[in-house]
Parts: sequence; structure tokens; C-alpha cells
Amino acid sequence: MMMPLQESVMEEASLNPYFHSLDLTIRQNRHRQDALIEVLHKAQEQFGYLEKDVLTYIARELKLPLSRVYGVATFYHLFSVQPKCKHTCSICLGTACYTKGGQALLDILTKELHLKAGGRSADGKVFVRVERCIGNCGVAPAAIYDGKVSKQQTSEQVLATVKGWLEEQ
Repeated sequence: MMMPLQESVMEEASLNPYFHSLDLTIRQNRHRQDALIEVLHKAQEQFGYLEKDVLTYIARELKLPLSRVYGVATFYHLFSVQPKCKHTCSICLGTACYTKGGQALLDILTKELHLKAGGRSADGKVFVRVERCIGNCGVAPAAIYDGKVSKQQTSEQVLATVKGWLEEQ
């Protein structure tokens, strides 16, 4: 017989030491709903990413709908609901980057390497994401490689960087 999700989450939480640190953060914030972002940061720090059971636990402890917790976790780009890849390539598609060729940067990854926005390589080495605007319009089109902004990127530069990551041992 399968346990309901909330019961299994609570059982896992009582056995997992990472939940103790998360509980401390929740208690320090007195279970306040407005502490959601701080609690999500602590959860991601502890678990590496925000899996469904962790989001369910947070929703229960802060007495928030799971949809709201999930919505916040997926809205902010610093949170991840999937395990991290070794490398991340973010392509800016804000207005300045888009008009200066940002879409071509993404298209080359899809065409040549079969990597789509929001997707990861089959080997789990590379995650490709789209940013709506990185707030650095003077360097358009921009790509962010493992957190480092690279200015005035060409399709060839993006392809070479990501291909190099995929060829790493």
C-alpha cells in the first residue's frame, strides 16, 4: 500500500538531516509565509535543487498552496527544480539581445547539438536556459557561461563553448 505523498514527505523529513537545517530556518522565521524566498534559498543550499517533495514540505510548513511555492521556485532563475548540470549556458533574449541576434545563439545549439531551451544534454553535462533580460543591454547579444557574462557573442562562439563542455571527460 502506497503512503500519501505528505506522509512520505514527513517521514523522509524526520530521517533526513538536511531537513533539520531547513526546519531551523522555518522556525527562525516563525513559519511566516513572507519568508518563502529565504526558505527556498536554504532548501536549495541543502538539497542542491528544489525537488517536489521538498516543495511540498515547505508548502505544508508555511501553510501555503503548493502551486504558490512551485510558482515562486520556477519564477526566479536562481532556483532550480531539476538537478544541476556540470555546466549552464544561458542565452539572453531580452529586447536588445534579441534584436542583435540572441535567437541565433539559441538556434545554433538546437540545430547543431539538439539542445533546447530549458533542456539538458543526454549526458547531463550541459543545461541550456533562456533569460528574458540580464540587464546588461550594452553587451548584446549576451550569453552567460557558468554564471559569467560574455559580451557580443556569435553563434560560433556559443557553439564552440558548449561543444567543448560536451567533449570534456
